[in-house]
Amino acid sequence: MRCDRVWRNARLATLSSGLGVIERGQVASLGDRIAWVGDEAEAPAFEATEEIDCEGRWVTPGLIDPHTHLIHGGDRAHEFELRLAGASYEEIARAGGGIVSTMQATRAASEAELVRAALPRLDALLAEGVTTVEVKSGYGLSTAHELKALRAARALAARRPVTIRTTFLGAHALPPEFAGDPDGYIDLVCSEMIPAVAAEGLADAVDAFCEGIGFTIAQTRRVFEAAASHGLPVKLHAEQLSNLHGAALAAEFRALSADHLEHLDDAGIAAMAKAGTVATLLPGAYYFVRETKVPPIAALRAAGVPIALATDCNPGTSPLTSPLLVMNMAATLFRLTVDECLAGVTREAARAVGLLGEAGTIEAGKRCDLAIWDIERPAELVYRMGFNPLHARVFGGKTTWTR
Repeated sequence: MRCDRVWRNARLATLSSGLGVIERGQVASLGDRIAWVGDEAEAPAFEATEEIDCEGRWVTPGLIDPHTHLIHGGDRAHEFELRLAGASYEEIARAGGGIVSTMQATRAASEAELVRAALPRLDALLAEGVTTVEVKSGYGLSTAHELKALRAARALAARRPVTIRTTFLGAHALPPEFAGDPDGYIDLVCSEMIPAVAAEGLADAVDAFCEGIGFTIAQTRRVFEAAASHGLPVKLHAEQLSNLHGAALAAEFRALSADHLEHLDDAGIAAMAKAGTVATLLPGAYYFVRETKVPPIAALRAAGVPIALATDCNPGTSPLTSPLLVMNMAATLFRLTVDECLAGVTREAARAVGLLGEAGTIEAGKRCDLAIWDIERPAELVYRMGFNPLHARVFGGKTTWTR
């Protein structure tokens, strides 16, 4: 069998079902695809350009971060100090901080400056085995600046070996020029921004922040209807600070995912389960804002709702660039199992960005995106903190980094 590369003597966690463990496995690639995967004893005779001995190391799919806000100007360290002094997230936002503060810095930055600022954050993700990243806009809050942010996000894939999925999040916050007129701003999002984004092919999905300090159910519905009219799938920031029943609305539109979900109720869970909408949990934000209400993990499990995990990397509520720490937080704070955590940053994360047919598991026909680890068992990836055992990162069948 002709192939470009063979990784042999590997302990595979394919994630095809459960962890999908193959104790003595091989993976062969042809071009950027997996040509064959299985037990070494059953492998065909390969004619390979290169053979890599994994020396018994564990190999997982390349990790996927399905919810980030990598593109932004400035930081919000001062707001962190305010929260330490007792101010709440809502109080800071209503006083002109929060997302609007980042909006001002983002509008002031050029596209090139936004790319340069995002690269160190992206590099931190790649250094922990990430091969696919979802990147949202949402800090421009005007047509020109939202388009600029999406172009900057797409430009990251030209600078680094990574798959970038872009999400338009114009309905993230109310810009100052629309103070007191949220419906007027949603008019702009629906009638001008989404058509412009669709015309330039800059987004893979549309998102919104459905919350008391964000947008109402009715306003979010309008955004989703506009997205659907342009053939764009949707996602939603839902039930983070209160229960506005956004998850049920997302499920009505067969959303790829509903994210945060601390205040999710049984009706929302049932709707998500029926629609196949992924629950993307963001333990970094939960930790950073000192939330106390845990997402309804047991109910999500019981309903069979897929659970993904993400960094939510953003300047205000989750300045986090470590998927390994995310897994530890999910296990420690939310009591997810090792299997759930690993699936959450691979298979279910791929589902949450609409790429399960391309990534998230080690299966023939999918992209050959792999992470090779210096560990004795998969639980180490969840158990340790401040520890990065990545030995090598493979993107599209090519080793892009090795220790």
